[in-house]
Amino acid sequence: MKMAVNLFDSPSTPAEVSDAVNARILAVSEDRIAGFVDEPFAAIAAASDLPEDVVIERLRAMLSAGVIRRVRQTLMATNLAPGALVAWRVAADNLDSAFNYMVKEDPFSGHVVIRSTDAETPGSVYRLWTTLKVPQGFSMERHCEFLAAKVGATAFRIMPAKRLFALGVGHVRRRGMEPGSRSEEPGRVLDTNIVELSPLEWRVLTALKREFTVDEIAPNPWRGRAAEAGVSLDDFNRIARSLSAREVIGRFSTFLEHVKPSATGERVTRYNALFHWQVPVGREIEAGREIGRHHVLTHAYWREGGPEFANVNVMAVAHGTDKSLVLEHKAAIDRHLEEAGIPIPYTNVFWGGRSEIKPSEISPMEYESWATRVGVAQTRTEQG
Repeated sequence: MKMAVNLFDSPSTPAEVSDAVNARILAVSEDRIAGFVDEPFAAIAAASDLPEDVVIERLRAMLSAGVIRRVRQTLMATNLAPGALVAWRVAADNLDSAFNYMVKEDPFSGHVVIRSTDAETPGSVYRLWTTLKVPQGFSMERHCEFLAAKVGATAFRIMPAKRLFALGVGHVRRRGMEPGSRSEEPGRVLDTNIVELSPLEWRVLTALKREFTVDEIAPNPWRGRAAEAGVSLDDFNRIARSLSAREVIGRFSTFLEHVKPSATGERVTRYNALFHWQVPVGREIEAGREIGRHHVLTHAYWREGGPEFANVNVMAVAHGTDKSLVLEHKAAIDRHLEEAGIPIPYTNVFWGGRSEIKPSEISPMEYESWATRVGVAQTRTEQG
């Protein structure tokens, strides 16, 4: 489709999420383009029933304005590098400096969030939470020991995901959702088995996952990435489709700046809640599938919190603009579990405060270079 370039740079193009056309695009582009597609912007246009040039114009405007913080092909990183949610016990006067270090100095830490609870509860002394990916062949324990020494953490708890039950963003779609809204079918169970890739596949994947610049939001966006990977466009697309079939590729997504307000003060969401449930041992997958039905959740997974967190074993994340409404969603999930005959001896909510979100680096080559530079004493022959 031929497009007028001047549309892309119009200063009058609406960039707010509340704009009807933008909301229509975002309802698709946040998490509805699954796997790898040759023409992702055309796919967003088709699914939102809008011309491709309008979609490109609006996405460029929102990315330029900082409403969208990044546009990228996501990966199923849990299948590419061992990963975990890590809770850190850090003294209150070190909390901000520890947060800054994780954000700026560790490319393998992704979501970095300072959390709190409404009352003193098991685990409430663990205020700093991060997601962490340590590429294949390196020790996650050793990586955390290095970070703990750097930020002054007195303890940490590593919680790998044993299974995933919900994985999607869709903040715009979730606006106005009624508590208890859920699917007829139980949540899908996704495993976290690590997939081995060839050097060529890593090269394609590295080019594929890089964030899009404003100028790259255009038709045929993979041509430049193929050149970057040193392969033809046909080979690039073929390898990417193969990776997608092996469930290494996630979704093509536009990520909203959902924590900080936009230039006009608009917020996509205000409250970020990490829900904890302790369910009977042996019923984690059953409980996770029931929890995974609920549309409000962006993530749900089986993780072992251990004694530090009252032995919780299923966790989920929800976002909202009203705290009481987020708690109503949580109460609806609790009732559903009880109706399904799954007891909950203990549950809790950890609220997100200061936060930064960035993709975790997963390349073994990048890890080896970083480890050498900062002095982490481990090599690729070690397993962790």
